[in-house]
Amino acid sequence: MLRHGVSLDRGHPRSGPEQESDRTRGSPRLRFLWMGLPLALALVLWAPVGAHPLPIQSQPSGRLVPQLRDAFGWWNLTCPVCKSVFTAIDFGLKKESSVAWVGSVATKLCKLLKIAPPTVCQSTVQLFQDDMVEVWTRSVLSPSEACGLLLGSTCGHWDVFSSWNISLPAVPKPAPQPPKPPAPGAPVSRILFLTDLHWDHDYLEGTDPDCENPLCCRRDSGLPPASRPGAGYWGEYSKCDLPLRTLESLLSGLGPAGPFDMVYWTGDIPAHNIWHQSRQDQLRALTTVTALVKKFLGPVPVYPAVGNHESTPVNGFPPPFIEGNHSSSWLYEAMAKAWESWLPPEALHTLRIGGFYALSPRPGLRLISLNMNFCSRENFWLLINSTDPAGQLQWLVGELQAAEDRGDKVHIIGHIPPGHCLKSWSWNYYRIVARYESTLAGQFFGHTHVDEFEIFYDEETLSRPLSVAFLAPSATTYIGLNPGYRVYQIDGNYPGSSHVVLDHETYILNLTQANKPGATPHWQRLYRARETYGLPNALPAAWHDLVYRMRGDTQLFQTFWFLYHKGHPPSEPCGMPCRLTTLCAQLSARSDSPALCRHLVPNGSLPDVQSLQPSPSFC
Repeated sequence: MLRHGVSLDRGHPRSGPEQESDRTRGSPRLRFLWMGLPLALALVLWAPVGAHPLPIQSQPSGRLVPQLRDAFGWWNLTCPVCKSVFTAIDFGLKKESSVAWVGSVATKLCKLLKIAPPTVCQSTVQLFQDDMVEVWTRSVLSPSEACGLLLGSTCGHWDVFSSWNISLPAVPKPAPQPPKPPAPGAPVSRILFLTDLHWDHDYLEGTDPDCENPLCCRRDSGLPPASRPGAGYWGEYSKCDLPLRTLESLLSGLGPAGPFDMVYWTGDIPAHNIWHQSRQDQLRALTTVTALVKKFLGPVPVYPAVGNHESTPVNGFPPPFIEGNHSSSWLYEAMAKAWESWLPPEALHTLRIGGFYALSPRPGLRLISLNMNFCSRENFWLLINSTDPAGQLQWLVGELQAAEDRGDKVHIIGHIPPGHCLKSWSWNYYRIVARYESTLAGQFFGHTHVDEFEIFYDEETLSRPLSVAFLAPSATTYIGLNPGYRVYQIDGNYPGSSHVVLDHETYILNLTQANKPGATPHWQRLYRARETYGLPNALPAAWHDLVYRMRGDTQLFQTFWFLYHKGHPPSEPCGMPCRLTTLCAQLSARSDSPALCRHLVPNGSLPDVQSLQPSPSFC
């Protein structure tokens, strides 16, 4: 999913029509595909339609209704009509349990509203209908709740995602101890960070990169008009994913960026053809790309995290209490088998249960891999119960407390960034980070496909930066980006190491150059963070200061904007509303928390960040 303030289409903030990109038209519709039927209207905000990462707002609101109406022509979706529709749905499900009936209604509605091409409507509904009906019948969505979600509080009360809190130990919090700079000559470790690879098995050079489907450059995309070029050999600046040869090129060309001590790999392996994916397809992507990583990285230890695209239907990650064919055991068992050479037995145990784990990659360092799908607004299974799914956050507290007791430091990896999560999950996570700030040495996420970060502050004043989550750019080009990867330099493996990030580097493949006739791919370093931004170090305060420097320094912000898009920014300029929205996103590691940006604008009049948030599911 994409970041706050970033458009789903290109990953850039929206500041009105000027920020729309016609290169990605049609993509936002994908977010609503699987919800084509009335039953799905209540879940419209979860729809996996654009292949983009969702802008996850914690508390869905009626703010998106104008966008829905503009996109789909729902001019007659009044409150009485909405309640009548959902009353009929409830009645139909009770009297007619046939999933086929629900699917038939969904398909007709999807086609009628022209949400997607007819074939995409048909395939999407068939893929999602079983799970959606199962969730609906297990949840307690009344017509009033469903319409309150879709149309706002004037039409009903939506409280499915009620507030909840995890418990913190009674152990007093140690006084914060800023990490000491490593001594000259101290060991430095290099961590390769891979995320959002999105391998497209059906990528085909020469096909239409601007087809009518949500994902193009594929065998079924057709040929482009004679006036436009087709998809490039190594990838394309459009709504396209990557051929396997580009991932092979990335992994085989890592030499100049290495050597590496470890690899963090935060998921999203399959492509964005989310309307036509089977479990067999997802497992083929998992095993094929895992084998490729092992082939080129050899003995280097790799620590994965689960992305939102690993499952099918996309974003569908039921908590462990869901058993049988609807459960995620088919996926977690396959991951455990594929990754057993990288993970110890205790990590494989929790991976099989809930897709998360902890291990100790070296003395003094604990690595925690979170399943961030349990915080996702797009995970429709959380309609049943969104309170700390799988008990993962309470488990995290236990791991952090044990690390604090041992004097260890901790790295957390995951796919969806915490600022994109459901409100209660995000606020609880923020509270955990604040409590264990002296133990937590690094946070590493992906999902947005662009290059950014999220800063955490003390909860009392929201003014002291105490942690930073790094959001690395994607390997995939989706949408309109260069392929890329990240390398982190961290305080190395020696007694007393802080294990904090010292610097990071981003590498890209320039597609304009690589796709020229006779050219060979050349992966190049795009930039070093500290050198480019003039940072004294890579600690939270330095990133906080960078945001406020960019507020008044147009040239510095334009550099950030260029790097944010991996060297291929949109053609539209990013004006002041766009700039403020983008900068506010870097301050917002906690969803639905406008106070975090209160100092960004002297007069306090920030743009409406929530309304400018991106639209998801591509990530």
